[in-house]
Amino acid sequence: MAAFRTVSLSLAAMAAALVASPVLADAGMIAGTDVLRTWNLVVLGDLTSSSEVEGRTFVGGDLNGNSSNYQIQPIAASSTGTPGLTVVGDVNGGAKNLNNGSGAVVGGNVNSGLNLNGAAQTVLVGGSIANTNVNQNTVTSGLSASDPAFAQNLTQQKSLIETSMTGLSSTMGTQASNSQLTISGNTGTFDAQPDSSGVAVFNISAADLDSIGEIKFNLNGADTAIVNVTGASVTLDDNFLGGTQNLGEHVIWNFPDATSLSLSTAWGGSVLAPKAAATTANYIQGSAVFGSLVQNGEMHIGTYTGSYQAPSDPGTSTSSGGSTSSSSGGTAVPEPGMVGMFALALGGLLFWRRRRVAAA
Repeated sequence: MAAFRTVSLSLAAMAAALVASPVLADAGMIAGTDVLRTWNLVVLGDLTSSSEVEGRTFVGGDLNGNSSNYQIQPIAASSTGTPGLTVVGDVNGGAKNLNNGSGAVVGGNVNSGLNLNGAAQTVLVGGSIANTNVNQNTVTSGLSASDPAFAQNLTQQKSLIETSMTGLSSTMGTQASNSQLTISGNTGTFDAQPDSSGVAVFNISAADLDSIGEIKFNLNGADTAIVNVTGASVTLDDNFLGGTQNLGEHVIWNFPDATSLSLSTAWGGSVLAPKAAATTANYIQGSAVFGSLVQNGEMHIGTYTGSYQAPSDPGTSTSSGGSTSSSSGGTAVPEPGMVGMFALALGGLLFWRRRRVAAA
């Protein structure tokens, strides 16, 4: 029995050590609400664009379309070194313009060419690159062949973003309402009543949005106002009384059920629709997450800056050197390999216990 206790304690200690291990996903891994704070536009699948993004862009699939522009506005450097444009797949179509020293990371091939404007930029490409003005810039291609971890890290970041955004949207969608939409004629007034943590929650339907033509938002000091909108097909065609300024930083329009989303007017507030195939014809002022996107309207900065954390939201950036606490107080994300070792340790513990019981 003493031997059994020793082995059990050893395996338990191993499992505890693995859980507490500072070995994390590779540098720059971002999840939860930090995704909204980092990127102006996130597309989990393919992005087809003929427009521009003022802040940073992440594309989980291919970047297609005519000439388009990225990091139009000068923005502060990311603490994780996140470039202005990240594409997991290929870059196709017309030449893409990178501005204000944005830089880019591309997992596949750059078939379209890049115009590197402004301050010196660093461009890292997994495959080949064509028609790019190198000049004073640093451009490196063929990285997937020389460093297998290059493509692996991009794929892991995409998977982490997709999982955390889908989970965040689902969790937000289950929160109880503490604020009300009041409809009077053609105007819908969102009157925030934030709780003690500064969070206001509205639960409405796509039909409610369709029934109004003008939106008035009263934040009333809310750090974050979440507007959960149910419905598979969503049309955003309302006007904002008082304009869209400062809404993206504090308002999150959450569409957990949406598989189709169409936007035709200027929209105020960050948009979370990770399952939606979206089309935009006007600008969004705030962060935005879509499943796929045909972009004919601009993305304006005013990305989310609130401190909201969902109960299960990782909300963190991690580094290979150990746990990096995010400003939002999230937790680190372990490498999949560490999770597997943890499972193996627990499995061994249970197997040994069964053998000892059987022998007894």
